[in-house]
Formats: sequence, C-alpha cells, structure tokens
Amino acid sequence: MKQPLIGITTFIGKNNQEVPKRFIDVISREHGVPVLLPEIENEDLIKAQVENIDALLLTGGDDVDPALYDQDPHQKLGNIEPERDEYEWKLIDYALERGIPVLGICRGSHMLNIHEGGTIYQDIYSQIEEGTELIKHQRNDSKEHFTHKVNIKKDSKMYDIVKQEEIFTISNHHQAVNEVAPGFHVAAKTNDGIIEAIESTEHEFVIGLQWHPEERYHTDESSQNIIRRFVEAAGK
Repeated sequence: MKQPLIGITTFIGKNNQEVPKRFIDVISREHGVPVLLPEIENEDLIKAQVENIDALLLTGGDDVDPALYDQDPHQKLGNIEPERDEYEWKLIDYALERGIPVLGICRGSHMLNIHEGGTIYQDIYSQIEEGTELIKHQRNDSKEHFTHKVNIKKDSKMYDIVKQEEIFTISNHHQAVNEVAPGFHVAAKTNDGIIEAIESTEHEFVIGLQWHPEERYHTDESSQNIIRRFVEAAGK
C-alpha cells in the first residue's frame, strides 16, 4: 500500500489556522501522510488541494451556519464560521466528485449531511421532542473518559470496521444529525436515539461520525480500526 496523503481541515482563529495535534498523530501512526488544508477562497486552488490528496478528513469545531440548511438561528446556536463553511462545502464538492474517501468527525459529519441535503439539530437539548430523556452528550471531565455507548447497526460499513454492535465513545456536542441526507443511511445511534454515525450508500468510504476516534486511538481498538480503515481506503 502506498503512503496516502490525507488532507485535514483546520480550525480558523482570528489570526491563524490550526488543528489539534492528535489528528496528525493518528493519521501518521497508520502510515498516512497528514496534509493540513488551510482555508482559502480561490475555487481553482481549492480544487487543486483536493486533486493532490488521497482522502479528506473533516475535523470538528464551531457550529455550522443554519442558513446552509435553510433555517433561522436557534437561541442555543453557538459560534459559527461562515467562511469555513463555504470553504469546506467546496472541498466536499470536489472530494465526492473525485470519489476519494471522506471521514467527517463531529462538525465534519454535520457538514457532510447538510451538503448532501440533510439537516441537523441546532441544539439537541432544546429541540428534541419533550418527553425524550437525553443522555449527556457534552463532557466536562477528562478527555480520557468515555462518554457513552453507541449501538452499531449490523448492516453497516461501520460494523464491518469495528466488528462490534456496541462500543464506548468519546463525544462532545450539542448539535446532531436530524434529517439524514438522501444517499446516506444511519449506521449508529445512542440509547436515547441520537444519530451517531451516517454513511454514504453511493460511495466506497464516505462516513460521518458524531464521536471522536482520534481522542482514544492510543488505547481503544475500535478507534484504531476506524482510522486504519480510512487510511487503507485512501491508499487503494
């Protein structure tokens, strides 16, 4: 297998762009070559970025602008980054057009779903119907602690990857997939019904995860398997 180039989206700050080192570490541990993708405006250059990578990793970050899925902002909406949304939208355009593997984590999963015609909850705690008792999806303890269980559907690519119907995950979010985009199906949920994984039925490897496999990669086999299979798909 060749050593594939994995493009990793960056967090946009006031005067810089950066990414948590753990994304770089887990890709390199699986013999992928991490390539940071800075946000740019020139569409030809964005296309060139995608043409020069073998897979796209959409990282987490701030909330997605609800204008992208034709909704007004909810009172509980957090910070948004419209420039990042626009940039990543174009990245996804070209990545899906090329058919390269795409892995969306947390916010990245939301971007995938919205791009393909789905919607998200702007705030699960206030928008899920009354009477549904949600588990804790936002952590305030150590990153080393698993947050909750996730149930994996047996007829999914995710089950083929982790080989388990139930795994423990680290998760930290107040938004989640609501209406699943056409061409995608649900691969995993939590016990309270929140969608935790979606995957394309039309592409070889296009997956969105609500949880963070990069944060427990060094000790958790299911997290290792997810990153490994992503890099392997990029190397084909």
